[in-house]
Amino acid sequence: MILKNYQKRVLDDLSGYLAALEKTKNLKEAFRQHWAERGIAIGFQGMQPYNNQLAGVPHVCLKVPTGGGKTLLGCASLRRIFDSMGITKTKAVVWLVPSTSILDQTAQALASVEHPYRQWLDYDFGSRVEIYNSEQAKNGQNLTPSSVREQLSVFVMSYDSLRIKKKEGRKAYQENGALAQFVPHFTQPDALLPDVDESALIQVLGQMNPVVVVDESHNATSELSVEMLKNLNPSFVLDLTATPRQKMNTGRGGS
Repeated sequence: MILKNYQKRVLDDLSGYLAALEKTKNLKEAFRQHWAERGIAIGFQGMQPYNNQLAGVPHVCLKVPTGGGKTLLGCASLRRIFDSMGITKTKAVVWLVPSTSILDQTAQALASVEHPYRQWLDYDFGSRVEIYNSEQAKNGQNLTPSSVREQLSVFVMSYDSLRIKKKEGRKAYQENGALAQFVPHFTQPDALLPDVDESALIQVLGQMNPVVVVDESHNATSELSVEMLKNLNPSFVLDLTATPRQKMNTGRGGS
């Protein structure tokens, strides 16, 4: 599949930031250094400095114009992100969307081997790819500790399924016998959420330390949304939007 020039620029900027992060091991310095290498200043009369909203977690935004293929760019970004983390990193992705209709559309496209999104993932990950919508994940459908270790696992979920005022009101925070098999394999006990059963989907996802892709991320900037991201214990957060909010760590995008 041939990318458009601005899509290539977006991915090149992502790769540049990942390379700077690998070199500096510092989120803010990597952001500054990446843009400095492109002749773009950070700070006064330049781009905003890196906003460290999730302490210690790389969090960047791809600015993609409406109709500019942001889902494709999200797919094309995953291999680059995982490669920057080393071969032992569990390849788990939580792909967050703002509505049920977009969830169904995204999950179906990613699951269809005939769709360009899935074809891109299959090419990048050797066809070892499994897509789960929220119901499939809650039911543990084709989901085991060994399968997660051996493939790219993409969990497509809505904001509202994870964004909470009361944990009791969301199935993702409830005890789940279908996922109890994961509990003996947990390796990050400090990341477990208090007052939530260990077998809850949110706990299982958090122990995978997933890459989180936030579609239409301008709709996910509230305090509840930030809490949602923290609860997922992400290793990397990638925002996708045509209209980034002021404090997002944005690439140049294009049109």
